[in-house]
Amino acid sequence: MNRQTYTEGSPWEPIVGYARAVKIGNVIEISGTTASVNGEVVGKGDVYEQTKCILQKFEKVLNELGASMKDVVRTRIFFFYISQWEAIGKAHGEFFGEIKPTTGMYQISKLISDDLLVEIEATAILSE
Repeated sequence: MNRQTYTEGSPWEPIVGYARAVKIGNVIEISGTTASVNGEVVGKGDVYEQTKCILQKFEKVLNELGASMKDVVRTRIFFFYISQWEAIGKAHGEFFGEIKPTTGMYQISKLISDDLLVEIEATAILSE
């Protein structure tokens, strides 16, 4: 099967050895994504804004790989404070309201930077 990778030039990609997304056949896996754009944190201190930024990044990645948000079947959301689930869920719902992928929300202790409050992964499957 043909393997297509999508990178965004993150300074961590060559160090860690990963791509933002990989498409093999009709499956796209999107790596854990945060609200960092050009080395700057978007929505510092605001989990809702960070979640929106991440999902906007997903839209771009999916479009580049010939897919859309409608193809997302699963998301995994990692964040610090379970009490913030509603703000994260609100942003997630704004992007996926009618699509309704499966999802999981996980409280964690740390991300790569203290300014990053949420990280999301996704899986998309294109119709054949």
